Amino acid sequence: KLETETADDFILPETTTIRQATVVGLIPTGTPLSSINNVEIEVYRVFPNDSLDPPSGNVPTRTNSPADVEVDTATRDGSLGTLHFTASLLSSSVTVLNTVVTGINKAPQNVTRGEGAATGEEVEITITCDPPIILPSDHYFFRPEVGVIGGDFLYLAAPRPIAAPGTPFLPDLQAWIRNSNLKPDWLRIGTDIIDGASSPTFNMTFSLTGDAIPKAGTPGHANCHGKSVSALAHQFGGISAAASALGFSGVAALQDGLRAFCGK
Repeated sequence: KLETETADDFILPETTTIRQATVVGLIPTGTPLSSINNVEIEVYRVFPNDSLDPPSGNVPTRTNSPADVEVDTATRDGSLGTLHFTASLLSSSVTVLNTVVTGINKAPQNVTRGEGAATGEEVEITITCDPPIILPSDHYFFRPEVGVIGGDFLYLAAPRPIAAPGTPFLPDLQAWIRNSNLKPDWLRIGTDIIDGASSPTFNMTFSLTGDAIPKAGTPGHANCHGKSVSALAHQFGGISAAASALGFSGVAALQDGLRAFCGK
């Protein structure tokens, strides 16, 4: 079975810790929530960051796509104990009009129009990062992957442009997808795969929760760690209070996170 990855974008205007996320999707009807056996999340910058440029030419475009490879310090995996997750049932039966599961092909065979409707149980996965992720200001893509015993997790699309209760931002890039045959490239779900006379574009159904650190240091700079510690101590009234407020298990875990963030 090929690994399939779907990513949608978000923007951080300043350095931010991400401690929690939610994703919504369908699992096969009759599948118990206990069959959701793992969750992994990755974060990507926008191409051409972290990528070979020029790209392979195997897809129509890489403009505004996720990068080839993820931000390695931001990966969290339930099987490794770096995130914890719970699943809740939102609806016992939801039907979507179209899906993209296996029809993820290199150009010129990229247009499939999708694979048709699907019905399943709508579930929400709540993810807690342990430790939280620290990222500098930038434009990113969020890629969750949910393992389901005996079936697939179909990540649900969301309106584009973003509608309430979501928080709109610009530029709001569309969702991209790839499988292990397409790596390191990505395809736009709407424009490149479903296509059509009026190509649809999609966001995905996810949320991120965290805290901004406005005066944090700059990764790669010699004073990044010290400046970040000072900023947190000032913002939260002490480094121990900062660790607690941001969701770290203690000061040592926060210090480790800052070292990873600063690149040393």
